[in-house]
Amino acid sequence: MKMFSSLLGCLAALMVQVLAADAKELSITSIQEEPYVMTRGSGYEGYCVDLISELSKRLSFSYKLHVVKDGRYGAVDSSGNWNGMIGEVIRGEADLAVAPLTMTAAREQVVDMTTPFIQTGISFILRKNADSEESTFSVLAPLSMDLWVGVFLAFLLTGFCMFLVGRISPAEWAEPERDEHSFTLLHSFWYITGALTLQGAGPQPKAVSGRIIAAIWWMFSLVLLVCYFSSFSLMLRSDHRHMSISSFEDLANQNLIDYGTVQSGSTMLFFKNSNNPVFRRIYQHMERKKSFVSSMSEGVRRAKEGNFAFIGEAVSLDLAVARFCNLTRSPEVVSMRAYSVAAPLGYPLVKNLTIAILQLSETGELSHLRDKWWSSSCVGADEARSSNALKPDDLRVLFLLLGLGLGVGLLLALLELLTRARSRAKAGKKSCCVVLRSELTRRFGRGAEDPEPENLDKNKA
Repeated sequence: MKMFSSLLGCLAALMVQVLAADAKELSITSIQEEPYVMTRGSGYEGYCVDLISELSKRLSFSYKLHVVKDGRYGAVDSSGNWNGMIGEVIRGEADLAVAPLTMTAAREQVVDMTTPFIQTGISFILRKNADSEESTFSVLAPLSMDLWVGVFLAFLLTGFCMFLVGRISPAEWAEPERDEHSFTLLHSFWYITGALTLQGAGPQPKAVSGRIIAAIWWMFSLVLLVCYFSSFSLMLRSDHRHMSISSFEDLANQNLIDYGTVQSGSTMLFFKNSNNPVFRRIYQHMERKKSFVSSMSEGVRRAKEGNFAFIGEAVSLDLAVARFCNLTRSPEVVSMRAYSVAAPLGYPLVKNLTIAILQLSETGELSHLRDKWWSSSCVGADEARSSNALKPDDLRVLFLLLGLGLGVGLLLALLELLTRARSRAKAGKKSCCVVLRSELTRRFGRGAEDPEPENLDKNKA
């Protein structure tokens, strides 16, 4: 009889706890991380926010959500106390922790955790390279599209200037009526094409103005080709380096790129406590280089910048890949784990929360939330493709020198023609402007004749 009374007392106390839990507003802690919990105005949105909403509807409880004060998930600090969300749950500052919180043996000893709502594992991400993607136009990758357009315009402008100098300069075309013009428009472009491929294409210019343009174009072509092949070689080496890193063993066996994970997170503890020699080497490298990051967002940022592989939960890394198309995730996933809701030890709602999560999984609601918040929306899809390509600003001085050379060449050609016109005008006692106009007409119009050219020639003789 006494045992029966004691059992009834326990049941009554449990019912009181359940009713009290249902009646009061639950304090729920989480961590601000995309797409689980994100700020929207004065409130929050995200996967975990929607999950909490669904659980509250099924279990009929009210709640107040707040972000963990120290921005950590939960680990034992140097003083032996738990920090982060786990610490808040243990100290009674929060009734539940709903976040991408990994189930671990250490956490299970200090809190109760529900059945998982997401299954995941450990992997890593790093930046793609433009030439890592097979492309028909990968040979164009060393130069950006803007720079290719600039080179094409410089080619057209130089060819046209070479043609003008060939027509204007008397040293290049002395007598339009009798001499054949060597630098036609077609030959001008053929000549600079030969220079661009480091091959000569005769005849060579005879005038000083034409030689200046030819010299500056040869210099432009040489520097451009050196930059192109240097960039192309760098991309090939970088592509080979990145494509060869597809597993944790590859990551541990190289020292070309750095790697790290979130400081004091479950992923770091996995590598720290692992007996696998590869994982131990990875942890020792991170410890030696101090390559840990403070948050997931910092790790993704460093991976986007290049020369850094960020190690983390595969499901979170998949989100980064979906958001930023210049990132790629390793196909290897180790240490399968899961995200779960944490509550204080003996908390009466844990059983009901587990059942509710299972129901959400069976009805497909969890899959719907995953598709909703992990949908691909690439930002900067062309960033990787142009990150290593040379841009117009990189060769700005080269284009300025080319423009200066073309301007000097044209000016010298005009001065040569002006000097000839003044000499002939003086010899023929005519106006310099008339003779200059006649020279230009003979060289470009070819319809008018020089006034008394034979007399001018005799006077010169």
